[in-house]
Amino acid sequence: MIRDIFMKNKKNKTTKIPSNNGKHDVPEGIMTKCPECKNIILTKELVKELKVCPKCDHHLRMTAVERADHLFDVGTFKSMDDHLKTENPLNFPAYTEKVESDAKKTGLNEAVLTGIGEIDGHKIAIAIMDSHFRMGSMGSVVGEKITRAIEKATELKIPVIIFTASGGARMQEGVLSLMQMAKTSVALNRHSENKLIYISVMTYPTTGGVSASFASVGDINIAEPKALIGFAGRRVIEQTVREKLPEDFQTAEFLLEHGQLDAVVHRKEMKETLSKILRLHLKGASKNE
Repeated sequence: MIRDIFMKNKKNKTTKIPSNNGKHDVPEGIMTKCPECKNIILTKELVKELKVCPKCDHHLRMTAVERADHLFDVGTFKSMDDHLKTENPLNFPAYTEKVESDAKKTGLNEAVLTGIGEIDGHKIAIAIMDSHFRMGSMGSVVGEKITRAIEKATELKIPVIIFTASGGARMQEGVLSLMQMAKTSVALNRHSENKLIYISVMTYPTTGGVSASFASVGDINIAEPKALIGFAGRRVIEQTVREKLPEDFQTAEFLLEHGQLDAVVHRKEMKETLSKILRLHLKGASKNE
């Protein structure tokens, strides 16, 4: 009798395994889980929130196109150099195939979108890196596109804004990728010599050769909340200095506290902040003329 009771309970606790026919599956991309608080939200609602989690305020990664759509006045943005394509100078195995795959996924020719547009009527040149394309790594084409955008800004005598999101220089192109650090920095120096403003906006992540070149030399350096910013990785630094680093080390807030940033700006306030900086700069420039 007791045995029968246990058998009944066992039967009652049996969990039904849902059929694997896919009828009740949620289509891929409909929902997004916040990597910080694990909150699940409709992707289309998250896009409306500019990819900022409504529960914990975590800033999820944006695509370059999403940033451009948010920043620019309607119909004013025109992209540049979309014809440039990456080659495989070192014949790195499967490199070409991976680049082509990312191009198909993102709709970009490389890990940066460049062009000319207007923010609240202020004409600017912009470069927006996209970490969905080879983790935003900087190869020859990325460096060339950014350099051309800066040179175009110098020619038109307009400000430059660069949104960085990168894992660093692209190892598959060897020293050619490292050369882009100097090339972009020289272009920015020429832009500065013409008394034109450059605003650097650092997002998650801004690391490696990008952080050691154009990302860190803005006339004004700002970042999104909790953005990872640094050159070498945390473990490498700890092993080198043989010390435990602070928990918030290499975050935007840590850099702001130590004087390496001018401001940490919430994504929803970014356009307004950039517009204000541009307005003040242009007023100052007109007074000096």
